This record gives sequence, C-alpha cells and structure tokens, in this order.
Amino acid sequence: METLYERVGGSAFFERLVDRFYDGVATDPELLALYPDADDLRGPRRRLTLFLIQYWGGPTTYSDERGHPRLRLRHAPFAIDSAARDRWLTHMRAALVEAINDGLAAAAADELWGYFVPVADGMRNRAG
Repeated sequence: METLYERVGGSAFFERLVDRFYDGVATDPELLALYPDADDLRGPRRRLTLFLIQYWGGPTTYSDERGHPRLRLRHAPFAIDSAARDRWLTHMRAALVEAINDGLAAAAADELWGYFVPVADGMRNRAG
C-alpha cells in the first residue's frame, strides 16, 4: 500500500508545507512568542519537517536523530492554551490551502487535516 508520503511526492512536499506554515508563524507575534529562539526558526522547521516525513511513511531521520517523538513531553515546557492551538491550526490550514492550490489532492489534505486537529488539541497544556 502506498503511503501518504509517497502519494504527496515525498520529502519535497513536507518541506514546502512546513516552510509555508512557518512563514505564517513568523508573522504571528502571539504564536512566535512560544518559540525560545524566535529569530531563528530553522531548527523548528527542520524538526517538524522530519517528524511529518517519518509519521507519514518516509525515512526515519527524525527518530534516528532525536529518539521517540514524545510530542506531549517535548511540548510541555511551552504554554499551549486553546488560543495557541487555534493559531497553530490557522497557519497549518493556510499552508494546506496553498498546497491544495498547488495540486495536493483533497483526500490527502483531508487526511493531513484529520491528523493535525486532534494532535494540536492534544498539545494543550494550559487552561483557556
């Protein structure tokens, strides 16, 4: 069975998606405040790209370099409330819309969105 990673064109798709996402984050002072090194988002861009590539069936570079993803544990130091979750989802949705405009199949976009929403919700660790 073909993985979503293969269906969307491999690593290049996830690099573009994450670049679009972080281009939005870079313009969002409230969300950007959660990043310890907001002036240099290269590390977060790379980590999210590698994570998504691995999750959707590509190479395991993320785990090879960082171990098990442990998403909740890795995000625990950051104050993520409903507003932060919503801002994250806003930028990811905008990145997906751009990808659809570039030819991403609606079924693939739906599959990605169906993953992003509950995971983003699961990262909340503060009331509000």
